[in-house]
Amino acid sequence: MGRGYYTKPKLAKPNIVFILADDLGYSDLGCYGSEIATPNLDTLAKNGLRFTQFYNTARCWPSRAGLLTGYYAQQVHRDALPTVPGGVPGVRQTWARLLPDFLKTAGYRSYHSGKWHLDGKVLDGGFDRSLNMNNPGNFFTARGNVIDDKPVRPPAEESGYYATIATADHAIVCLKDHATNYPDQPFFQYVAFHAPHFPLHALPQDIAKYRDKYLMGWDAMRTARFGRQKKMGITQTTLSALERDIGPPYAFPDDIKKLGPDEVNRPLPWSELTPEQRRFQATKMAIHAAMVDRMDQEIGRIIAQLKAMKAYENTVIFFASDNGASAEMMVRDGGHDPAAPPGSPKSYLCLGPGFSSACNTPFRRHKTWVHEGGITTPLIAHWPAGIRARGELRRTPGHLIDIVPTVLELAGVQKPKEWKGEPIPEAPGRSLVAAFAKDTRIPRESLWWLHEGNRAVHVGDWKLVAAKGDPWELYDMRTDRAEQLNLAAKLPGKVKELERVWQDQIDRYTELARKTVSERKK
Repeated sequence: MGRGYYTKPKLAKPNIVFILADDLGYSDLGCYGSEIATPNLDTLAKNGLRFTQFYNTARCWPSRAGLLTGYYAQQVHRDALPTVPGGVPGVRQTWARLLPDFLKTAGYRSYHSGKWHLDGKVLDGGFDRSLNMNNPGNFFTARGNVIDDKPVRPPAEESGYYATIATADHAIVCLKDHATNYPDQPFFQYVAFHAPHFPLHALPQDIAKYRDKYLMGWDAMRTARFGRQKKMGITQTTLSALERDIGPPYAFPDDIKKLGPDEVNRPLPWSELTPEQRRFQATKMAIHAAMVDRMDQEIGRIIAQLKAMKAYENTVIFFASDNGASAEMMVRDGGHDPAAPPGSPKSYLCLGPGFSSACNTPFRRHKTWVHEGGITTPLIAHWPAGIRARGELRRTPGHLIDIVPTVLELAGVQKPKEWKGEPIPEAPGRSLVAAFAKDTRIPRESLWWLHEGNRAVHVGDWKLVAAKGDPWELYDMRTDRAEQLNLAAKLPGKVKELERVWQDQIDRYTELARKTVSERKK
């Protein structure tokens, strides 16, 4: 490690492509230990950087707010504080501008393709073109989609549509248009796939690749992935123990009944399942794998377009996920037909806690929790013209809130102190550009989390974490990112020290959020 370095090239400003997956587990890519075929992302990793300790917010909409603003979602009303509401209906303050607004000052054009899940219209956020996918309950229809903030009307006899392909199609259209009409301007392309978020919907030919691959079960899958991670040097921790009493974060018992007797809502030992249950669970994991596989195939098409327009060398490509793999189990939207082939439009299946635990190898818990399994994402950074490193790892801790300052530094943009006469508060995000050169500690107070009562803070080598209603747990991140040895009772002074840091940030974020709420009411 450490041989690679970041070189500010004597070229035009770099293009930026940020690719975001949805509900992807930490170990779901081949280059992070998976058996799933992800050759295009693996190639980016082989010729760039993999971050091993990169974080999100544990949930989709707060992560997207953090990614595009550089603030914690609670600061911009996109997630709740104990005494200030926020979340999906929350509206950002006028100063909480998105990354494209700042990139415009350096001549960038910005394009969005896929999931949005932010407040406001996309074009109002500074993007020049957009495909906003509003059909999360069915990967096989364009119903609900919005192009350039105008609703799409698909044909009555719609066929041949698949959301992951459509996302890449739109991104490629934007890139081709850019190459033709704006060849002298840099671009920011934000590609936000829905995959592999539930429902588990995939193309039959993709499912066929994995149909029997997971009959060995989640126990064996976790062990195999962990072995590959150790060999790659990705993990320096132990493998977390399966928590057999931890099921989905929300209970929907009626929905579980709709899914039939082969559904399992706990990560029981594989040996305790019936043959029918094993087949059912293995089929669900096969569909999840197919969704990841297809996403990688479509990323390959986007990369091919970058190469065709001769933009690949000076394009920074990032890849991450909005949260860990999901243990959620529910039936929404069009419902679930038990007679429909699994993975088809009329089925509505979720991965569940067994294989979700395996996808989050080697960590504990899932999406919505702020233990490592819920908040740890892959981060691949690839830039031939600017990053000399090839296949190196970075253990530098980072977070989605760091992407805005990272991109602004790469683009040579100084973030303004105010927006239309209104002061812009200091953001907690920090540039990761220094980590392109070598492992380094990015100067910051802490990394901080709060979501639905789940809370955590990361200071130096220590992490304090608790699920809603539970006491604090303390872990040494140098040796125990699997969060297996709780040191809270042994080191009560360290618990109090970190709790003060967590509470101080709650107080400051609450003051900011309340202030902007009160100003809006004037």
